[in-house]
Amino acid sequence: MTDNNQAAAPRGMWSSRLAFILAATGSAVGLGNIWKFPYVTGENGGGAFVLVYLLCIAIIGIPIMMAEVFIGRNGRHNPITSMRLVAERNLSSPAWRISAIVGVLAAFIILSFYSVIGGWAASYIGHAATGDFAGQDADAIGALFGDLLASPGMLLAWHSLFMGLIIFVVARGLKSGLERAVNILMPALFVLLLLAVGYAATTTGFGQAVSFLFTPNFDALTVNGVLIALGHAFFTLSLGMAIMMAYGSYLGPDVSIGRTAIAVSVMDTVVALLAGLAIFPIVFANGLEAGAGPGLIFQTLPLAFGQMPMGSLFGTLFFVLLLFAAWTSGISLLEPVVEWVEEKFSMGRVGSSILVGVACWLLGITSILSLNEWSGFAPLGMFERFEGKTIFDLLDFFTANVMLPLSGLLTAVFVGWFVAKESLKADLAMEGGSFTLWYNLIRFVTPIAVSVVFVYNLLS
Repeated sequence: MTDNNQAAAPRGMWSSRLAFILAATGSAVGLGNIWKFPYVTGENGGGAFVLVYLLCIAIIGIPIMMAEVFIGRNGRHNPITSMRLVAERNLSSPAWRISAIVGVLAAFIILSFYSVIGGWAASYIGHAATGDFAGQDADAIGALFGDLLASPGMLLAWHSLFMGLIIFVVARGLKSGLERAVNILMPALFVLLLLAVGYAATTTGFGQAVSFLFTPNFDALTVNGVLIALGHAFFTLSLGMAIMMAYGSYLGPDVSIGRTAIAVSVMDTVVALLAGLAIFPIVFANGLEAGAGPGLIFQTLPLAFGQMPMGSLFGTLFFVLLLFAAWTSGISLLEPVVEWVEEKFSMGRVGSSILVGVACWLLGITSILSLNEWSGFAPLGMFERFEGKTIFDLLDFFTANVMLPLSGLLTAVFVGWFVAKESLKADLAMEGGSFTLWYNLIRFVTPIAVSVVFVYNLLS
């Protein structure tokens, strides 16, 4: 993947700082917040994990997000070309664009299987609304999910619907597509989430959930838990996928990158905590396990919805919320790839979106088949480390554990060590202690922390 074509159509601009914040937050707020954050918190001791996670957001998330947005705004092209242009302006090798190439490729691969999971959320809206969870035991709820995974046709239909929703938005461009979508979906997501928390507050488990989330229990926090917090802080903000470079390329010069990155991080964290307050009261009120793993959303919670008053209504609300979160993230995953194709091949926005979306949809079919027809096929099974891992598992492993940390690490090192300090000061509009703090983080602390996550994930 190269970027020899430097020409690009005149770039649009976000209509306001709020529009960028909503878009960036929509990207960050995805299944990671509403699905993964609650269960990793449950597995790692609750409040103590949350505190470590917040510290990791400060030392990893915000510095790298600022670096990625800086590259996008400074380059004003697709992520790969922007990275090369910024490198050349700072008398560095254009080979640094490998960081963006890895990020764009990672976004493409992630979207291929993320769309499959997004399809699960869409399918569960119907189950909840029609009362399919009502009065069911754990075996019946598990069979419902198992039947979905065992049906290539059903998975393909939901995968196609979800990918179609993403292509529709991205094809409409910045103002009519991305910006209009996040202006509707993000406020709707917050309203749905607050309604979910309001409902959860009426249950008998709400007080226990508040204590669980906000009372630190450091005895339950292990070294492994700290490393998980480091990794989740990195992944939850959509870093290492060239997304913030793509979105930053539409950002006006008068917007403070630092304040904007902090605002996005705060909103992303608030959503994660609200998701916990929506989910854990239901878990505790029904005597379920807080550390139930990935099955918490699609197996444990439906069991609770089926046994609680107004369970169909709350279950429907919850899965609509999950779908909205997945949709905004899916849009952001497609955007950097479409930007590159649009500029590289001088294609129109609609054609680029359809081409990339269909290619991503085709790759997603391999993940669908690996859940059923190809479930026994382990492409790298000859290596002990990957024994039994399906195509779905491998795509998830290599993007999360190799590509994203590598892209983020290269970006941090490049911006911290190879971009002129005065250029950063001017573009970030930061002075004094705040700039010194960020500069030292991006040069020293952030690369070390990402390297630790990188090595840990490869060896664990």
